[in-house]
Formats: sequence, structure tokens, C-alpha cells
Amino acid sequence: MKQLNGKVAIVTGAGSGFGKAIAELYVREGAKVVLADINLESVLAVADSLGPDTLACHVDVSNKDDVENMVSEAIKSFGTVDIIVNNAAITHPNQPLLDVDEKTFDRLFDINVKSIFYSVHALVPLFREKGGGVILNVGSTAGIRPRPGLTWYNASKGAVNLLTKSLAVELGPDNIRVNAICPVMGETGMLELFMGVPDTPENRAKFVSTIPLGRLSKPEDVASAALYLASDSANFINGVEFPVDGGRIV
Repeated sequence: MKQLNGKVAIVTGAGSGFGKAIAELYVREGAKVVLADINLESVLAVADSLGPDTLACHVDVSNKDDVENMVSEAIKSFGTVDIIVNNAAITHPNQPLLDVDEKTFDRLFDINVKSIFYSVHALVPLFREKGGGVILNVGSTAGIRPRPGLTWYNASKGAVNLLTKSLAVELGPDNIRVNAICPVMGETGMLELFMGVPDTPENRAKFVSTIPLGRLSKPEDVASAALYLASDSANFINGVEFPVDGGRIV
């Protein structure tokens, strides 16, 4: 039996990286998936590769109307929504904290944090009406054990991690489970921004040396965690910061 048979999921930032891997695994495990991304070309390509159980949707998650339209399109196409994975995020380049300007700070919190405010407002009434649902927020080890040079990004992910726990407490009585996936630095398109130096084997080795299992996270690692936390196998797991980090935060 596939673990997400009959489920409908929305995955933001599904055009690449962690989001793409989550969407691919969800489809393989029987879910219908709305693939949301600000890059329409990339998300259309992912949808084309995954087939008819997907819907590509152009979404700026920092825009309330876009988020509400994303939910409406999901319901129109698949009848309901059972799972939302709030994965879309940005970072600022690794740099001294005073070098990050206010516009970058605002955009960072709009995409990484306020987007969850919008998705919760759009979906919690539906989840309450149907008797439950799953909210997965992609936080980060950056919000638990921060690295220097990423102060404002770290703060945004700390907010994601904490609001996840607060949502879990408040929404638990409605049978709405809320958990955070907290990856360590990963092999995605944002890696060089996180490192703040060119992505060379020598520079990677400096960061890998801080991870006990000796490698960066991969999209497949995050997807496996997202599958477990969305599945019935995790039906008593609520309010956790789920590290996918090879032991980085220990």
C-alpha cells in the first residue's frame, strides 16, 4: 500500500531542490500534488515529468492572493487538500549582518515566514471542516544552531521553527498536525549563497567537517522526512523540529 494513497498535497517551491524531491516522492506514494513555484517554467517541467496526478501553479508565496488562488485551484482540480508543505524560501548571501539591507530583510521574512501566515489562513478553515490535516514547514538547523554570516536568514528559520510548535499546540485539538523539517545545509541551488564562498570541494569540506555523518543533506533526505511526517505512520507526531542534519545540532 502506498503511504499517501488518496491524499492531496500542496508543495511550495516545487520547481527545484527540496520541494521537487518532496513532490516526486509524494506522487510515487500515491498523492495528487499541486506544484507551486514562482518559477512557472521549472514547475511546469516537473509537472510534465510526473504526469496527470499533478497541477503546476505559478505562486508567489509572499502574495496573499496567489496563496488563496493556489488553494482554490487545488480544490477545483482535486476536490480537497490534506497536506501542505511550506517549503518555498530564500536566503541572503553569507555576509556580515550589517551588510544586509532592509529590502532584503523584508523580502526574506515575507517569503520564509509570512507565507506560512497566508497558507494557515487559507487552509485551516478547510482542515477544521474536514476534521484534520497536515502542515509541514521546512525550517532549518539554522534556527537551532546558527552559523555566522546568516543572521537574518537564521532568524527567519527560527521563527518558522517556533511558530510550528505554537501552531501544533493550538491546532492539535482540531486534529491538525504541524511539524517542522529542519535540514542542514544541502545540495541545492542555494548552497553557494549559504557558504558565502565559491562551491569548490575544498570549501565544501569545511562545512561538511561540522556534520558528524560527513556529508551535506540531499533533497532525497528531506523528501523521506516529509513523507514520514505526512503519512499515517506519524499520526501521533506533532510539534517537532525534525532534524535532517547528520547530527549537526548535537
